[in-house]
Amino acid sequence: MTTLAAVHHTDNKTSIRYPRDRIFENSMNSVAAGDAGFDWFLNKQMNIWYLIMVEKMSTSAKGILNNVLLFSNQTKRIFGWKKPDEEELWDEKAIKTLKKKLKKNKGAFEELQNALNSPGEPSNCVTIPNNQDGRLQVSYRKSMPHVIYCRVWRWPDLQSHHELKSVDGCKFPFSSKQKEVCINPYHYRRVETPVLPPVLVPRQLEIEPSPTMQQFVQPPMACVNMPNNVLLSPSMSSIVNPIFPLSDDPMRVRSMEVDINIGNTNSIPVIYQEPPSWASIVYYELNCRVGEVFQCRSNQVIIDGFTNPGNDLDRFSLGQLTNLNRNTTIEHTRLHISKGIQLNYNGSAVFVECLSKYSIFVQSYNCNISHGFQPSTVCKISPNFSLCIFNYQDFANTLIQTVNNGFEAVFELTKMCAIRISFVKGWGADYHRQDVTSTPCWIEIHLNGPLQWLDQVLTQMDKPRNAITSHS
Repeated sequence: MTTLAAVHHTDNKTSIRYPRDRIFENSMNSVAAGDAGFDWFLNKQMNIWYLIMVEKMSTSAKGILNNVLLFSNQTKRIFGWKKPDEEELWDEKAIKTLKKKLKKNKGAFEELQNALNSPGEPSNCVTIPNNQDGRLQVSYRKSMPHVIYCRVWRWPDLQSHHELKSVDGCKFPFSSKQKEVCINPYHYRRVETPVLPPVLVPRQLEIEPSPTMQQFVQPPMACVNMPNNVLLSPSMSSIVNPIFPLSDDPMRVRSMEVDINIGNTNSIPVIYQEPPSWASIVYYELNCRVGEVFQCRSNQVIIDGFTNPGNDLDRFSLGQLTNLNRNTTIEHTRLHISKGIQLNYNGSAVFVECLSKYSIFVQSYNCNISHGFQPSTVCKISPNFSLCIFNYQDFANTLIQTVNNGFEAVFELTKMCAIRISFVKGWGADYHRQDVTSTPCWIEIHLNGPLQWLDQVLTQMDKPRNAITSHS
């Protein structure tokens, strides 16, 4: 039997001799078998070879080596060398998790390696089993499997599955909801965010407001007092799907004929600008505001009922907020917020996903008008379902059409920029609570980008036509 190493004792010194072929044979076998301890084994062998090399060096050679190592360490410090951060460690865990899953699928590891080594070349699907909720657990995080590995190998700034769309040749895309899901990062493409067109504000407005536009942006009085209710179910695939975008293309653009002439000297172009914080969130209990305003600086924000006291950019915990006027109904409702909701912003649309075991209720004028509902309709979203609650292109088209109808019509669009979401308890025509301020726990989301855009447009417009005095 061939041993890994032969040890000889000569003059109280130990010399070690390794059969080179045997070491490389063990190494290759470890790689082929996916041995988790291979990295440890290789590092150990390298350390032993290093000790042997140093032992055979002369004193002057050892001095030169020490100087080289000292310079290398100083260089690392100068150029900001640091230990792997949390994200790098998480990526390593994600790869190890994938490695275990691919062991059960013969040839999958080689297919993935070919895809990574030849980007842009045709490659086969690399699949892993799809979990019931569509997510993959890696350490303390859960996310969509294709999002995880697209983030690891292609787009580190990727935030949500709404930013991805499968290529035509993929047989197991995430959106197909099959038992297997493809995680080949080159079987997905990133959906580009469309550029919003500028709004041309007339210098002098002479036309009368359109009655149809007034009806479009302002709901009837009966709807304001008692909103309609809509239950979003799997059968309504055109409106909402479990965990998936609203349609095949989440960056859909409504086909509206808009006549834009940048060279028009009678108009002032107002361009959309992205603010540092894309949204502000205010938490209410009945009609009482509780806590401070939460600024959304991360594209993915979780609003839950737990007690995280930290100033996380991507998490707003309602459980740690106090209210002296809190009653038993509010206390009971807060206990059932649990995992709450997740907001996803991809630069072109805002999605909400219900992570709790109980439904949430959403009132979004932008979403309702896009689907032909009454503007004040309240939509019930069941657990593990997501809904597009604001589409920026739809808002831009509406603003471009409304700007010619006067100051009042444009100001009405501020209602589109506020989205109300209640937890557990609903309101509207089907419930005894007729107004959102009657629900125990709810939030109001203010979209800062559209509000800032409206502000810039309004400041360029003429004053309202309807005069007002202290006696009117």
